[in-house]
Amino acid sequence: MARDWRPDSWRQMPIRQVPEYPDPAALAAMEAKVATFPPLVFAGECERLKAALAEAGRGQAFVLQGGDCAESFADFNANTIRDTFKVLLQMAVVLTFGAGMPVVKLGRMAGQFAKPRSSDVETREGTTLPSYRGDIINGAEFTPEARVPDPRRMEFAYLQSAATLNLLRAFATGGFADLHQVHRWNLDFVARSPLADRYEGLASRIDETLSFMAACGMNSDNAPQIRETAFYTSHESLLLPYEQALTRESSTHLGRTYACSAHFLWIGDRTRQPDGAHVEFLRGVANPIGMKVGPSMDPAELVRLTEILNPRNEPGRLTLISRMGAEKVEAKLPPLVRAVRAAGREVVWLCDPMHGNTTTQNGFKTRSFEAILEEVRRFFDAMAAEGAVAGGVHVEMTGRDVTECVGGAQRLTAADLASNYATFCDPRLNAEQSLELAFLIAEELKANRARPERLPARAAQ
Repeated sequence: MARDWRPDSWRQMPIRQVPEYPDPAALAAMEAKVATFPPLVFAGECERLKAALAEAGRGQAFVLQGGDCAESFADFNANTIRDTFKVLLQMAVVLTFGAGMPVVKLGRMAGQFAKPRSSDVETREGTTLPSYRGDIINGAEFTPEARVPDPRRMEFAYLQSAATLNLLRAFATGGFADLHQVHRWNLDFVARSPLADRYEGLASRIDETLSFMAACGMNSDNAPQIRETAFYTSHESLLLPYEQALTRESSTHLGRTYACSAHFLWIGDRTRQPDGAHVEFLRGVANPIGMKVGPSMDPAELVRLTEILNPRNEPGRLTLISRMGAEKVEAKLPPLVRAVRAAGREVVWLCDPMHGNTTTQNGFKTRSFEAILEEVRRFFDAMAAEGAVAGGVHVEMTGRDVTECVGGAQRLTAADLASNYATFCDPRLNAEQSLELAFLIAEELKANRARPERLPARAAQ
């Protein structure tokens, strides 16, 4: 028999990746204060996202989840939010055409402030301090003062998330997301890309499609689907005191409780223990939720987790985010997909090609664009071979011109990393690399559409 669930029942379970605050009274006071704040998202929005994810699970939509590895208080400004949103829109238009279906846009934004760490401490030049765990917990500066967990940061994270959501909603519905405008940005990208000839045909066909729609009388003035878009937010559900403080019972969906810090929350590969606090918290909220699935996952345990996290087997409720590494996908992913299918579990499968492909070059953590693309391709291949649906991709990216991942059309090398390495945590694709990845994935999707009985065709490098 399932345990009774409450928003605070996670406190009775073993917990990982949560800091020790030096002043428990100050932590409790901040939790109580955040609990009085208005919700950041609403039940109806979460339910609409769940329905869209259910379509992705049936192969009738494609999910694009992307954004910062960890948002920064210091980098918060309208231009940063706009530029990342803009690139996600550009990617979505390209993927919509490639997939021939709607793209569910899910940003790692407005709340992605906490990061799991492989070690509780960090050592530099003989000095050991607590690890940086994201701006909602402590500071990135390597000083004893900055690394002390401070509950006051929760309030700042809430206020910054609210401001970000306000701007995202304005962008999504105020004309910034107009398909004609977004496609003009894509044409600018194609014109300056070293691979312009390769992308020009796809861009031209999108242009022809928009012109045909206009000729049929569908334009920005009379079709809100052209002028506006649905955009949702997500982050890893890591700092449970903050998540519980923003949990609310719905007044419109009676009997359901929602985590109101984001539309979609996920559990990381380090906190997915079936008897752990993070699984306990997310099993009881009504939001659509996700879970990272790494190469150490056991098929039987994965099935058990799907039963815990989605006991009613509700379509769109649970998304599994594969993060294997390009070299491990073929061996590790198929047994997991096979076990979930055999158990009859309703899930959406996404590919996170970032986290399994991290290396160190010239003293910088980086990721290879070619390895990222190869993991996506092998993910598509594995899903097709198992008769399962490749539901989308999950990428760490930014709209800024950073130099954190090597490769791509601009042929960034390890020597280029120091030029503009701006991340406090993990390396991100820059704007050019992100859009290039979307074009290449679109080619894979078009190949699947043209030859449904075959595996995706390989695109020449």
